[in-house]
Amino acid sequence: MSQTHQLAACPGCEEPLETGDLFCGACGYDLSAVPEPPLDHPTIEMASPLGGGGEPQLAPPVRTDEPAPAAAGGAAEEYPLPAPDPRAAEPDPDTHVARPPAPGAKVCVACRAGRVDDDGYCENCGHAQPRERDHMEQELDSVCAVSDRGLRHHRNEDSFALSSTALPDGSPAVVAIVCDGVSSATRPDEASAAAAIAANESLLSALPQGTHPQQAMHDAILAAAESVNSLAQEPGQALGHDAHRHQNAPACTLVGAVSASGLLVVGWVGDSRAYWVPDDRTAAPARLTEDDSWAAQMVAARLMSEADAYADERAHAITGWLGADAYELDPHTASFKPDRPGVVVVCTDGLWNYAEAAEEMARVLPLDAAARPLHSAQVLVGHALDGGGHDNVTVAVLPFAVERQGAGSAYN
Repeated sequence: MSQTHQLAACPGCEEPLETGDLFCGACGYDLSAVPEPPLDHPTIEMASPLGGGGEPQLAPPVRTDEPAPAAAGGAAEEYPLPAPDPRAAEPDPDTHVARPPAPGAKVCVACRAGRVDDDGYCENCGHAQPRERDHMEQELDSVCAVSDRGLRHHRNEDSFALSSTALPDGSPAVVAIVCDGVSSATRPDEASAAAAIAANESLLSALPQGTHPQQAMHDAILAAAESVNSLAQEPGQALGHDAHRHQNAPACTLVGAVSASGLLVVGWVGDSRAYWVPDDRTAAPARLTEDDSWAAQMVAARLMSEADAYADERAHAITGWLGADAYELDPHTASFKPDRPGVVVVCTDGLWNYAEAAEEMARVLPLDAAARPLHSAQVLVGHALDGGGHDNVTVAVLPFAVERQGAGSAYN
């Protein structure tokens, strides 16, 4: 049931709220579950919490299985207290009394009294707690990324890694890796995290040694695949002696971009994508990757038009991924030398499902993306959530500056 009254503060954490908020931006409290206040308890209208020019941060909705407590912040009215019950001093052996959290223990964001157990639920009120991966943001120098659980999934199975390092000549190299866990596989969230970490570490090791960025990206994808494969070899997940036996092994897709010495390198396996959007929007944007998917195969074989292929229910069946049960690992890499500044959008299908063509992605991306990459990543994630948020959505925005006239590149 929709909420018909406006709260001034979150009943879970007392964070000030904006008009129209459905969820608390601080703790993720489901405000639609807050019941109407009694008619004889009027609320006091408070000023908007955003007094300055700050921008609201995107926050994922968190579902709760319990109704929220009554709204706080109402004007108090005095009533006579009932006479004390002498039996109240006698403890009821059947009544559960929550123990206060130990010092340093995680406290429930809803009741602010119960301890949070290892499964992420409050031992006092039973509320599920927001998980760290439900919404993640990172800003590193100029490259930024945002990842969100979306509106339909119960967890975020995407992951990303950002880093920067120096080439042997001292010039900077910037890395963005985005991975999408395969939901039909076992432990997809672990697979995407393992792949992102391994690919990022491989690039940070190879680039300072002078390895060409395209070769470094190829090797990074192999390292990511090995890391995901190792998850299937952990106790209880070992592969059988029959190498052809079907395994529902941990799996994910990967797309990455490296900006180094005037060169832009992308690498991928699966259907996560990279787009190029020039700062000058009169120039044409471009998609830099080709999907490993059923739809892409149909289009490449000229059996279906692109519109018909991606409208088919089999469109997102991937034909390439990282995982112990992958048919054959075929890392794709490509290098470009842009002649003008722009930004690279590296994303999962949770975003490009709502901006599939390069022109659509360019229309959604703010015009000042190169100057405000974090804000731009937030806008892109918001676009996916506004479109329905049917999947986890992760995007990295990597600005690319063209080398000054006369400045040479370390790579031909």
